[in-house]
Formats: sequence, structure tokens, C-alpha cells
Amino acid sequence: MNGNTQILHNVFVYGSLLADEVARVLLKRDPDSYPAILDGYHRFSIKGRVYPAILPVENKKVVGRVLVGVTDPELHTLDVFEDVEYVRNSVEVQREGNLEKLQAYTYLWADKNDPNLYGDWDFEEWKRVDMEDFIKMTNEFMEERAQLESKTRVETYQSYYRQEEAI
Repeated sequence: MNGNTQILHNVFVYGSLLADEVARVLLKRDPDSYPAILDGYHRFSIKGRVYPAILPVENKKVVGRVLVGVTDPELHTLDVFEDVEYVRNSVEVQREGNLEKLQAYTYLWADKNDPNLYGDWDFEEWKRVDMEDFIKMTNEFMEERAQLESKTRVETYQSYYRQEEAI
């Protein structure tokens, strides 16, 4: 094994990263992906947020996709983007359409008892209502990240959406 060998990761995504445009802003490329199911979890809406959270819930499942071949630097970018609200965890997902199961990272909501979690989050509705602004906010986050005094993703989100409300 030479020193250039890089470990590649699978990442199960279920919210804003389902949109190729968001993944492209963060990873600077379109990673290969395929549909997958995460059993034993539920995708919640979050009061006051446009993005979802997942937590373990018996007899539920989350339909998402697996990003394949994510590099260590890209995984770090995702960690920074998900910020303190999420915890990266390894889960077993099933490839949609067959029985193949595999390990992948995903981002679980850090506050298991958050009273702001409710109902279901709808990707199609998010695409219609929130995707355009979310992509702009994500671009702003990545531009900020290149600066020495960059804001966290949560700070970028809050300042962006406060700015939007003022318009």
C-alpha cells in the first residue's frame, strides 16, 4: 500500500444534500450516488428551520441516497457544514431495489429530546419552496469558510435567513 491510498466513504443523505446542487456546492463535484433506505429512523421537520433531522424511531424508515466515494477532506467539509446540530454516526443502509446492505455515515440530530422536532419533512416541498435560498446560503457558507474568520454553518444560516426575513 502506498502513501497515496485514500480511504473513501459512503454517506447517507436525507435532506438538503439530496439536491445535487447543494452537494455540488459543498463537494465541488457531483459524487456518484444511489437510492437507499435507512430502517429504524424517522425524518422530522424542525420548527424554525428549512432542513430536517433524523433520529431512531422503531418501525419507521427514511428514504434517501448514499453518496459514494467521499474523500476525507470532503467528509470534513460535511462535518463542518452539519456543525454542532448533528452528530456523524455509522449506520447500516439498504440499497433500494435489492437486499444489499452496507455501512455509511449519516448525520443524526444531536438533541434527541428537541421539542422543535415534529411531523415529517418533505423533500419535494423543500425543493419548491426553500431550495433556491438554501443553495445561496450554502454558497455564502463556502465563501465564508475560505476566509480566516469564517462563520459556522449555523451562524451563516441564521444570518442568511434573518436577512431574507428583513426583505
